[in-house]
Amino acid sequence: MEASINILQQLLFELSGILPDDTQPLFNMTKMVSLDANEVYIRRGDTNRKLAFIEKGIMRSYSIKDNGDDATLFLRWEGQFIASHDTIIHRKPSRFIYRTLEPVILLEMDYDILESILKTYPEYEPLRNFFLMRMLAETLQMMESFVMQSPEERYRELLAERFNVVNRVPGKYIASMLGITPVSLSRIRKRMYVKQKSF
Repeated sequence: MEASINILQQLLFELSGILPDDTQPLFNMTKMVSLDANEVYIRRGDTNRKLAFIEKGIMRSYSIKDNGDDATLFLRWEGQFIASHDTIIHRKPSRFIYRTLEPVILLEMDYDILESILKTYPEYEPLRNFFLMRMLAETLQMMESFVMQSPEERYRELLAERFNVVNRVPGKYIASMLGITPVSLSRIRKRMYVKQKSF
């Protein structure tokens, strides 16, 4: 928990110049949450406005289609925030399921309590703005990648940025997130392997 708090304190200092010693009211409202592998953190239909920082592990957000297949919306890993866009931004029940892929440790806060604290400590507002802007930026980036890039380009970019994460996630979830079938992902990997061997 201390490691997560230190990271967030540094982030708050960079955003607004608030010293770590002055962040105690904010972190008094947080709690550590430990989840087992394959455990659901947010269910479809949940209305709790939970906001968490991932200290350890990987989580997946996905939806189940009418035919029973599931579609991965995104993955989140160490050093990232996780929350339901629906409950935080739109104040509506979550349309997606948030599940762990491996044991996860979170530093969690209630977003409603955070908003009440901001009324007393408006100097913490940059942290909330940062989080909301991050959610928006990630959504736009995901939309743009589907419009501007091929699945192979998206996969290469993911490998370049998060090779260590890709190796910890089952291929079927990577494929789903890229909008392709596991067979198509296998073909992409094979082409990349052949090209690598030719050099």
